[in-house]
Amino acid sequence: MTTPTVPALTPKRTALLAMDFQNGIVPLAPEPDALLARVQGAIADVRAAGGTIGHVRVAFTEDDWDAVPDRNAAFSAVAAAKAMHHEHDATRIHAAVTPQDGDIVVRKTRFGAASTTDLHEQLADRGIDTLVLAGISTSGVVLSTLMDAADRDYRVYVLSDGVADRDTETHRVLVEKVFPSRAHLIDTTQLRELLP
Repeated sequence: MTTPTVPALTPKRTALLAMDFQNGIVPLAPEPDALLARVQGAIADVRAAGGTIGHVRVAFTEDDWDAVPDRNAAFSAVAAAKAMHHEHDATRIHAAVTPQDGDIVVRKTRFGAASTTDLHEQLADRGIDTLVLAGISTSGVVLSTLMDAADRDYRVYVLSDGVADRDTETHRVLVEKVFPSRAHLIDTTQLRELLP
């Protein structure tokens, strides 16, 4: 059986989304320093090729907490605990992947990168039709964003060594069995090779 060819990237139409790389979330990933180093390198490669970098962070204001209905099993506990306040250091983007001028930065209040943000509009305004996903966690922001991006007809790549989850078995199943039917699975070395 032959391996399908992975299309090369057109930097001007490509955005690497670094999702939930926040001070309070990074330590939850297995081997966080190695993960940060790989994602930092991927960001540098995409930026050097002329691509766009997008940063997505989860954080809540008081109004955001009030808007979470009790029926929302995933976020009602966050709202009740008043967790992830938007001004708290835990919600700040980690210094290793700090945004630069010209990067897209959005704050979300649900799992997916686009459902509670204007990310899709910002990408469309820049003519971006290809996304490279990196993030914590594989079963949260990465899965949710991948499904939404596929539904919106983006070409999607997932950095297999740029995503992580506390549950290693869930991570393995998603990366090996679920994601390949919806995205191109590449690692950071392949990303560099796919950029002109």
